Amino acid sequence: MASVASIARPPAARAADGRPAQPPLASSDALVLTGVTRTFGALRAVDDVSFSVAAGQKYAVLGSNGAGKTTLFNAITGDFPPTAGRIHFFGEDITELPPYERIRKGLRRTYQSSLLFRELTVRDNLFLAVRGVASGRFSCWRPRAGDASMSATRNLLERTRLAHLANERVANLAHGQQRQLEIGMALAGAPRLVLFDEPAAGLSPAERRELVALLRSLPAHMSFVLIEHDLDIALRVVDRVTVMHNGRELRTGSPQEIENDAQVQAIYMGSRH
Repeated sequence: MASVASIARPPAARAADGRPAQPPLASSDALVLTGVTRTFGALRAVDDVSFSVAAGQKYAVLGSNGAGKTTLFNAITGDFPPTAGRIHFFGEDITELPPYERIRKGLRRTYQSSLLFRELTVRDNLFLAVRGVASGRFSCWRPRAGDASMSATRNLLERTRLAHLANERVANLAHGQQRQLEIGMALAGAPRLVLFDEPAAGLSPAERRELVALLRSLPAHMSFVLIEHDLDIALRVVDRVTVMHNGRELRTGSPQEIENDAQVQAIYMGSRH
């Protein structure tokens, strides 16, 4: 005879494929990773990573070389889709979507190595980025002075502090200025979340200060996730941090909690502490 408890308890909800149904996603979540895994043959580059980024939250993913950070970004953007787990973007499951569809939904990223049109000007690079996500991106008509894309390009020049270099060829820019330009291109089309892959790599101290000012000036409603080796930069511009080690999540917490965590210090920061 069934117990009272078994009679009163409803059966567990199941998804269409028979797996336990996931609880409803919070409307405030910009990005939710659930058990994200990426394998390359026998190598598990990312292993069962789960965390969420709220709308407007500034987030960092830290870890030493080989921790799986960039592979995780590639899974989120669809460059190398996860082999297991799910990715939700503002409540929508984007796990199976191609990269260009994720871009159209407001997801952007930068790369460790700058991907710029070196023989074009700063203005031209930003304009192409703006047109690339605009509805009229395939138009062959020369834009007029009042064109919305021209206006958006001017706004990006001001936001990235590159207006004084608008007509300069990208090949002539300093490394830090090229990184600023790449960030500006990622901001084209009012993205909802941007993934920054080591934006401080190779920057001088002065350029790093400029980067911090740029990241702090981003709109409050815009979320971003930052991969960064420079702990001082990362902890100054984010609200929440996940530390990865050997493809797995080691710790998640506030910048202060991460900085004071003994295991993080031993594995990630080493002799600095």
